[in-house]
Amino acid sequence: MSYEWKNLLLTPSSTILDALAIINKESLKVALVVRQDNYLMGVVTDGDIRRGLLKHLSLSDSVSMVMNTNPITAEFDTENKVLIALMASRSILFIPLMKGGTVVGLETMQGVLSKPIYENPVFIMAGGFGTRLRPLTECCPKPMLKVGGKPILELLLCRFIKAGFKNIYISTHYMPEQITNYFGDGSAWGANIRYVHEETPLGTGGALGLLPTDIPTLPLIMINGDILTTVDFERLIDFHNKYQPAATMCVRDYEHQIPFGVISGDGHRIIEMQEKPIQRYLVNAGIYVVSPDVFRSVPSQKYIDMPTLLEQQIAKKQDVLMFPLHEYWLDIGRIDDFNKAQLDIKGLV
Repeated sequence: MSYEWKNLLLTPSSTILDALAIINKESLKVALVVRQDNYLMGVVTDGDIRRGLLKHLSLSDSVSMVMNTNPITAEFDTENKVLIALMASRSILFIPLMKGGTVVGLETMQGVLSKPIYENPVFIMAGGFGTRLRPLTECCPKPMLKVGGKPILELLLCRFIKAGFKNIYISTHYMPEQITNYFGDGSAWGANIRYVHEETPLGTGGALGLLPTDIPTLPLIMINGDILTTVDFERLIDFHNKYQPAATMCVRDYEHQIPFGVISGDGHRIIEMQEKPIQRYLVNAGIYVVSPDVFRSVPSQKYIDMPTLLEQQIAKKQDVLMFPLHEYWLDIGRIDDFNKAQLDIKGLV
């Protein structure tokens, strides 16, 4: 997807000259005409403008007079191979990506053909009971709760697939058949899905000891199955590969405002007063990259949490790095989080 597709947007009140400026400036040679809500009205190419000029239109005329009002589009989650076939059959080099009638991106033939494919395994932890989400989880595992009409786990899976990750491993425990029956071997999503089942809960890191021996010997991305995020997994794995630590932990800012005035003193004397100060921390985002040496070192059927596993590496003088997140992130652990996700998903690609 174009990194700067929003630079291509025009409004119906824009002129042909405005469209020409975008086409000449941006590398994609196209402009998208949208309403204020990003509803797609049409697209404009250099050819459209030239045809308009042949009809004696002026550069000061409205762009709506030259735009193609019936462009070829695709849904935002369309697989790359489908996009390639569609663009090839219509002899076009770009295609707007839609969510309903709203533009959420632009894909190009060059972009889909040059997307990297990562052999790195992805391990999604989907075995939790989701007790804080009861009664929603009494008959459904938490990762299978639907947000925007799709299970949380499917949204997460599609994120990885779009980023080029195909080797997916899913750990299960609570109501595993709902997960395995829904996703199967992953072929319907263009992925290869394999499952590991925890007979008893093994903690956030213990399931690593259940991974098959033929798993690719590459850094593994590990993520909790109840996270809704737009994190750039490509940048994450590139960061880990660059520094080659034992593990990388994704962290995010967390702010906590103390609801009272905080007093500092020396004996009975007040030195400083801060009214409702805000404390800021970096907190664990539940997303990791783990080197093969680390995930292969976890014994089978041993309970261990990921923080403990990483602390063990730190004690061994191994590097454990932080990768700060600025993208959208939501841990769907409570009913309020679940309700928030239903609203937030409307604005996420």
